[in-house]
Amino acid sequence: MFRRLGERFRIFMYGRYGTDKLNFLLLCTGLVLSILSSFIEELAFLVIFSYALMIWCIYRMFSRNIAARQREAAAYTRFKKFFADRKNRYYACPSCGQTVRVPRGKGRISIKCPRCGQRFEKKT
Repeated sequence: MFRRLGERFRIFMYGRYGTDKLNFLLLCTGLVLSILSSFIEELAFLVIFSYALMIWCIYRMFSRNIAARQREAAAYTRFKKFFADRKNRYYACPSCGQTVRVPRGKGRISIKCPRCGQRFEKKT
């Protein structure tokens, strides 16, 4: 019985996006806000926000627009990487668009693009 149920679920999920790290974050945040709002009555408005996060998570999971969900996940990864890397700054080369990583706190420096070799100045 459970094998057949699992097979039906696999068929249902075929062509749908599924889960990723952003979905996990949305679900956990929604659950934490829901639990928090149940203990603190002054934060009752968080219930609506937590449900909205969980509904967005379910929508992303069952979505068939895989390209859009992948763009959202990539944007989340870039956002997370931006805050995780406090020691470096990232700049785009003005000629070729290559992303160049430089250390923070060095003042105004000259950066040489590793791809095209063009030099440009930025403040770190």
